[in-house]
Amino acid sequence: MTVYTQEIGKAGKPVDRARSLWKHTTARRHVHTVLSETLAGMAPGIERCMYCGDNQGTDIDHFEPLSRAPLRTFDWSNHLLACSLCNSHQKREAFPVDAGGRPLLIDPSSEDPARHLHLVLAAGEYLPLTPKGEATCEVFGLNRGVLVRGRRKVYRITRLCIEEWLRAHEKGDDEGVLEWTSTVWEQPTADVVYAMFHQAMAPGAEDVFADDPGVLQLLTDERVRAGLLS
Repeated sequence: MTVYTQEIGKAGKPVDRARSLWKHTTARRHVHTVLSETLAGMAPGIERCMYCGDNQGTDIDHFEPLSRAPLRTFDWSNHLLACSLCNSHQKREAFPVDAGGRPLLIDPSSEDPARHLHLVLAAGEYLPLTPKGEATCEVFGLNRGVLVRGRRKVYRITRLCIEEWLRAHEKGDDEGVLEWTSTVWEQPTADVVYAMFHQAMAPGAEDVFADDPGVLQLLTDERVRAGLLS
């Protein structure tokens, strides 16, 4: 990939050359395949989009777009797995920055989104906590209707899955434990599950789960946390 970067740097029109090399058959065969496989292993759920967490990640997204940073076209740290909706329809070439030129989009591969976004579990909506959270919500449409509905359903379903996991654990059913563990974490919008476990241990948890205290009891059960968070 260093060879490609050097070639881009020497080109009279770096952006055009970057786009050409990225789409080149050789790059697709030797670079895209390895990147896709590696990013798929890092993605939430079963190869879900690193932005919305709902759709299958089918695209390799350049976090900092080629039009802005052609020399980062083959930079490993500039690649994320994204669905075509987030990559080609929501984000496209958008890359907002602050007054100091720092990115205002959350990089989910190197940052904890919870620092910038708070998920209201019962509502299925994200509340921005920082300018970076606000920009990320806006660019990717994180509160669009289909995502909100999906998160609400995952919130309800996860309780049932954890209850089944606990039953299997209590019976010593190792196969069932493994099956329910994968069911919990490989759902679309797995960000809901992360938020549930995180918020259960945060101040004010009783208020967050006031509509169903049983969920809080499950999420704070030492057996559940040891088994599902290890």
